[in-house]
Amino acid sequence: MAPQITLYFLQASRCIRTAWLLEELDLDYNVKFAPRENGAAPPAFKKEAGGLGKFPMLIDGDLTLAESGNIAEYLCDTYDTTHRVLPALGNPKRYAVLQWVHASEATFALHGLAILYARWNQKSGNVEETEAGLSKNVVKDLEYFEAELAKSGGKFLLGDEITAADISMHFSLVFILARELGTKERKFERTEKYIKDCEATESYRKAVEKSGHQL
Repeated sequence: MAPQITLYFLQASRCIRTAWLLEELDLDYNVKFAPRENGAAPPAFKKEAGGLGKFPMLIDGDLTLAESGNIAEYLCDTYDTTHRVLPALGNPKRYAVLQWVHASEATFALHGLAILYARWNQKSGNVEETEAGLSKNVVKDLEYFEAELAKSGGKFLLGDEITAADISMHFSLVFILARELGTKERKFERTEKYIKDCEATESYRKAVEKSGHQL
């Protein structure tokens, strides 16, 4: 029987979060993959996926879902019956996990993208000065992340077991460091070690192999 879950996967994107979570939950799924064309999603792929043409896009039976955080919460609530990756409703640890799921986009990615968009789009003034000003937010974010990671008592954000928090945060951190978004001439060694620990997990390796993800 063919899997009912289909993941629309755009290369070099947040889609790796969803693929990783699907592997962590040991779910069967199809991948519809597209490389970027001139740095963007191919128009036909966007049209096929529907919605705003943003990725990831997940289809599960008759249900179509967008936004990586929303997809994560849906998959965990639907298939994580032991509440291993996302604790149950009412459990305080659930909200500790979801805080990172949301922060991965609303704080970390947002502050990083502000710098990237300045590089791409600022036509007048001193772009380096703009980036220097915006970098303060990124540095503050990463310093906070490293302080919280130190408190966890394990390799990951809530100990030694992967949760939806790590699956969401990993991509944002890799994106920021790889593009040097506010991190030029700075080292965040604890963050770099955390990224390696995430990428050493079997579920992450399987997700990369199946999806073809590269940043």
